[in-house]
Amino acid sequence: MIKTMKDISLIKTAVQKIKGEEVKVRVSLGRNKFASYKGRLTSVYPALFTVVPDGEFNGKTSFSYAELLCGSVMIKRIKPQPVEKNE
Repeated sequence: MIKTMKDISLIKTAVQKIKGEEVKVRVSLGRNKFASYKGRLTSVYPALFTVVPDGEFNGKTSFSYAELLCGSVMIKRIKPQPVEKNE
């Protein structure tokens, strides 16, 4: 399987667009092991971005854009559920 070529600048702009939103993070731990959690993408810097996890994880986690490019970290935006009003 051939990977599609992506530019790191495209990844940076995509991450900047979802700053402040809820995301689902999946991190490769090696040997087919993964850690997944939900959190909020809080800060975007020139070399990395930070996610504050919800729930049992404590503190911030930071990832580089290169980790997204090579696939060791995957983030997915969580779309907010519409609120139904019953009157």
